[in-house]
Amino acid sequence: MDRIRSPQNTGKHEAVDEPGALPKDLFLLDPGVVFLNHGSFGATPRPVFEQYQAWQRELERQPVEFLGRRFAALLREARTALAAHVHTGADNLVYVPNATTALNIVARGLQLNPGDEILTTDHEYGAMDRMWRFLCHKTGAVYRAVHVPLPVTTAEELIERLWAGVTPRTRVLFFSHITSPTALVFPVRELCRRARAAGLLSIVDGAHALGQVPLDLEDIGSDFYTANAHKWLCAPKGSAFLHARPAAQALVEPLVVSWGDQLPAPTGSRFLDEQQWSGTRDIAAYLAVPAAIKFWTEYRWDDVRVRCHALARRAREAIAALTGLPQICPDSADWFGQMATVPLPPCDGPRLQASLYDKFRIEVPIMEWQGRQYLRVSIGAYNTRPDVEQLTEALGTLLRS
Repeated sequence: MDRIRSPQNTGKHEAVDEPGALPKDLFLLDPGVVFLNHGSFGATPRPVFEQYQAWQRELERQPVEFLGRRFAALLREARTALAAHVHTGADNLVYVPNATTALNIVARGLQLNPGDEILTTDHEYGAMDRMWRFLCHKTGAVYRAVHVPLPVTTAEELIERLWAGVTPRTRVLFFSHITSPTALVFPVRELCRRARAAGLLSIVDGAHALGQVPLDLEDIGSDFYTANAHKWLCAPKGSAFLHARPAAQALVEPLVVSWGDQLPAPTGSRFLDEQQWSGTRDIAAYLAVPAAIKFWTEYRWDDVRVRCHALARRAREAIAALTGLPQICPDSADWFGQMATVPLPPCDGPRLQASLYDKFRIEVPIMEWQGRQYLRVSIGAYNTRPDVEQLTEALGTLLRS
């Protein structure tokens, strides 16, 4: 393609001194793969994974003792550590397998009526779009997505565009903290403040936020907030949380009806008792979340995050120099963190993604949004400048061909 330019660096990668970069062997990732897709499922550090397996072994050593007698206390301890990390009370959140489960729990308990409107943007995760449409089909409610065009410019413009979609029938404001296809950081605090003032429920999909941006749930002020711990916090797969502010907890119903406040020891909170026990399950991933928090504290989590953002900026700039296409948002940490989405020329996205992996062993997703192709690069703590350079070189070769 004529608009694709040759990358400037086509020789061997020079050694790079990157303060804050974590050794790749701290993670279990295949060393033969350039892994630039941390945003999909995360990657767990060895010390955290070892703690996870230790909990699994302890469960198997005496299952009745573990699940029948220690279950509630163990989860309370793990909740307390996570709650302190995200600045809320331990009784305001419960562990769930993933953000999708959390949002299904909330959405299915809303008792939607015909004509009720759920207002959102067209930047949301596809599975959540499908969930809301499924429920609206059953209840007669309406799921309305406001188009937020690219490039975005200011938070104020985004807020006003979304708020213009509010009608007298709007009941719920649903949006992402960090969007999945476009990797944009939305102005959650102001959106939640407006929702509260207007009497709307605010439901925030923070699947990508925990570990990528600082979280203060009391300051955000949403009615419901969920985030995955297994993505950017690097906890084991299947660990996430659902947060509900106290005044909204009565709206939450159990997705799986089980023993509730009867087994194991009740907490005294209907929200916790109905959600924590849904039958026999392995809670080791939840119990390892404090180990993930400890890992990031020891490895200076804030410094790592700053370095990763700088490398995401470098990736954005390199790909834009290659394609000649404009960026989708300002060059600011207010708009993107460790994950950045950049536009590509018209191309066969699935084929390009497969070629990057099959020919160059680079794991990175090609997204389609509003009929356009985009590359979403995720910078984990283990990524370095040579990873970005390999991506740029491979991308230039494939797009030109």
